[in-house]
Amino acid sequence: MYEDYLISHDLFHWQSQSTTSADSPTGTRYVCHREQGYTPLLFVRETQTLAPGFSAPYAFLGPCEHVSHEGSRPMSIVWRLRHPVPARLFRVMARQSAG
Repeated sequence: MYEDYLISHDLFHWQSQSTTSADSPTGTRYVCHREQGYTPLLFVRETQTLAPGFSAPYAFLGPCEHVSHEGSRPMSIVWRLRHPVPARLFRVMARQSAG
């Protein structure tokens, strides 16, 4: 549903909800979080469900900082993680290159 994937062990590509524009209060909060005193915390999961009726658990990747963004409705944001992602999770969540 969303374009969320690891770029490297410390960079994550995240896509906002489809209604979030770059100049909305939410979009501004994402981009200007340092100036506004926010620290985004990133939680991810490998899959939505484990078995019928059971949601998959989230993994806490820790605090992150805005690196760049593009687009609007939805916004695509690159976050820099303060702590590198473990290799096992990176193998599962990194975008697979085509070809």
